[in-house]
Amino acid sequence: MTKLNELAPAPGSTKGRMRVGRGPGSGKGKTAGRGVKGQKARSGVAIAGFEGGQMPLHMRMPKRGFNNPFRLEFAEVNLWRLEQAVEAGKLKAGADVSVADLVAAGVIRRELDGVKLLGKGEIKSALKLTVYSATEAAIKAVEAAGGSVTVTKKVKVAAEAKA
Repeated sequence: MTKLNELAPAPGSTKGRMRVGRGPGSGKGKTAGRGVKGQKARSGVAIAGFEGGQMPLHMRMPKRGFNNPFRLEFAEVNLWRLEQAVEAGKLKAGADVSVADLVAAGVIRRELDGVKLLGKGEIKSALKLTVYSATEAAIKAVEAAGGSVTVTKKVKVAAEAKA
C-alpha cells in the first residue's frame, strides 16, 4: 500500500520547467532565449494581429451578414422524441404537457426563449401540448394521434389603416 507522502509521477512522465536567465552555462542565460532588444525581448508583448501600421488583414476583408441581438433561441422537439419519452414512462399519454414537464422528463435541457415542436418522426400517444410554436405537420400528426397543440406565440396583427 502506497503512502500519500510517497506518491510520485511515473519516471519520465513529467519535465521540470526551464529556468532562464541563470548564467551562460545554462544555455539560457543573458537574453534568456528572447534574442536581442526590440519589442519581443520585453515583457508585455501584444502584437498578434499587428502589421506594422499597415491596415490589418481582418480589417481589409469584406464584412457580410448581421447578428440580430434580439433573435429568439428555441428548444426544438421532434415528435419521435416525445413518443420515446412516453414509451420510457417519463411522460404520461393523454396528460397535459408543458415546457416544465419536458425539462423534467429530460426531453429538452432548458426552455431558452420557448419550445418549437417539429414534425419529424411519428407519435402514437395522445398528448395535450403547450408550446411556443409548432409546424403544421407536427400539429396534424399530434391531432391525428388524438392529442392537441396549444401555441402560445403572439401573432403580429397588422395595424389598421388610418382613415
